[in-house]
Amino acid sequence: MARKRQAIRDHSAEANLFARRAVVSLLIVIAMLGIVVSNLYVLQVEKHDAYQTRSNGNRIKVLPIAPNRGLIYDRNGILLAENRPVFSLEIIPEEVDDLEATLDSLTTLMGITPEERENFQKTYRGQRRFKPITLRTQLSEQEVALFSAQQHHYDGVSVEARLSRYYPYGETLTHVLGYVAKINKKDLQKLVEAGQEANYAATYDIGKLGVEKYHEEELHGQVGYQQVEVNSQGRIIRTLSIDPPVPGKDIVLNIDLALQLAAKKSLNGQRGTVVVSSPQTGGVLAMYSSPSYDPNLFVHGISSKNYSALLNSPDRPLINRATQGQYPPASTIKPLLGLVGLEDGVITPKTTINDTGRYRLPNVKHVWRDWKKWGHGKVNVVRAVMQSCDTFYYDLAYKLGIDRISESMSEFGFGEYTGVDLYEESDANMPSRGWKRARFNQPWYIGDTIPVGIGQSYWTATPIQLNQAINTLINHGERYVPQIIMGFMGDQGEVIEEPLKTWRPIAVKEKKNWDLMLDAMHKVNHDEEGTGRRSFSDAPYQSGGKSGTAQLFSVAQNESYKEEEVSEHLRDNAMYVAFAPFEQPEVSVAVVVENAGGGSSNAAPVARQVIDFFFRERDFMDPDYVPPEQQGQEVGQ
Repeated sequence: MARKRQAIRDHSAEANLFARRAVVSLLIVIAMLGIVVSNLYVLQVEKHDAYQTRSNGNRIKVLPIAPNRGLIYDRNGILLAENRPVFSLEIIPEEVDDLEATLDSLTTLMGITPEERENFQKTYRGQRRFKPITLRTQLSEQEVALFSAQQHHYDGVSVEARLSRYYPYGETLTHVLGYVAKINKKDLQKLVEAGQEANYAATYDIGKLGVEKYHEEELHGQVGYQQVEVNSQGRIIRTLSIDPPVPGKDIVLNIDLALQLAAKKSLNGQRGTVVVSSPQTGGVLAMYSSPSYDPNLFVHGISSKNYSALLNSPDRPLINRATQGQYPPASTIKPLLGLVGLEDGVITPKTTINDTGRYRLPNVKHVWRDWKKWGHGKVNVVRAVMQSCDTFYYDLAYKLGIDRISESMSEFGFGEYTGVDLYEESDANMPSRGWKRARFNQPWYIGDTIPVGIGQSYWTATPIQLNQAINTLINHGERYVPQIIMGFMGDQGEVIEEPLKTWRPIAVKEKKNWDLMLDAMHKVNHDEEGTGRRSFSDAPYQSGGKSGTAQLFSVAQNESYKEEEVSEHLRDNAMYVAFAPFEQPEVSVAVVVENAGGGSSNAAPVARQVIDFFFRERDFMDPDYVPPEQQGQEVGQ
């Protein structure tokens, strides 16, 4: 078999092939190198600034700094709301790998309660992950030391020191000051809508009620920022720059703390309210609503048990009775209706009726009774105020009619907001034909008008409305808006007063009618037949006043009212309005004592105590009062 011949190798062709392949490979390498160089140029030259910024972002952080909340003082410079340092345990969810495991570990280490954990979870669900969330507030020194020793095991968890609100006089001023509490989802939404979210970047609390809420913008201040350098673990190495926050403004109130304490003491634990103001300015000198509650409970998050107790209490401590309590004004409005009757010519100072204790409309069987069974005999408008004659005012209401009554009393502010610097205010109700039609789809009957003449029927008013109306009478029609705030503290410690606010004044044809009604109120307190004489006859000053007894349910025609047979919550409310000194009034008072009975015997003594204190004892504090902090009570307990 013939052997296959082996081909002769072409070394020249192989060399050419290798050369071509080498050139192609070199071109590919050069191209790739060009791409690398090109990208390097883009990164190092063209996009240097952008990547330098991103690099700094990993190394440098901008942190918001919360401003210090403004302080609140009374008119004499006594601190009513302050800021105190507290330590809290906080978690930034974004920096925690396993949140549930971390919470379990902290529960074991720190004794975290189920309620604290639940509150944390609620906040976590409604807040962004990069923002710190408080797990426990008010850490003790021992708790701070315990966690600090173990902190290296807990990424994203830290102990933070910050200032927290504290109210040294506890429940004495709750309904005036209100309180601050944690920012919740609803608050955050409002801040976003108002474009204020960034200003609260480092803020935990916000005003919820009272002055704290109404003047939130001034009290809060402006957020600041600091640039810090951090290491690879995110810990701060050094501070590069600081743009300091602007503290909130300090507020000075018209409130006199000593007078506030006197108002509280005068109620002696009874349900009710006392409003004290300056007739010349409308400044609210005292406003106490009883019962009250400790606002410090809310600052760090009130427990479910404590909140349920407040919410479900039959005494309704959460309600500010001074501005939200709606009561029939009863006979306290008789001087105002008397003025309207005189102005309209429906009555004159000499107009009299013979009061037999019973009033009946022509061709109507229903009888309206006077509080005095046998009546007051022959009375004119002054004596009707002095002795609080119901029959005279039944007849006056009939002559005026509901349209005129509703119109004139609305001018005095009934059925309207007073404008006091609190959001928690009711406008109550000044009845009219239109109101009844809208409310009950019924016409207004003449029988509805008669009890309106003595401040009953559908008529309700808040105590601050009563106080404002009496101030209007004192000022002969000038109407001042009740103001709790006096002004803001200036840089040099001076008070920059807020301008007085007014409503449109009430004009009358006969100015002497103002004085006639004021004289009638003077007789209430100082005439031997006045309903307030027992409380004010021996006062070292001259004053004016008017009692009111608000009936809370109707008595049948053939029955009489027997207090001892009526449930306590259905008994009459005692009411009284007063002012002093008579010639140039410096102070006016409106008092409501719920379910106490007659106004002259139960509310008038309260008004007398408060006015006495205003004139004789306002230069020193109540010696029996001890602030909560001196009673061994801690914040939040």
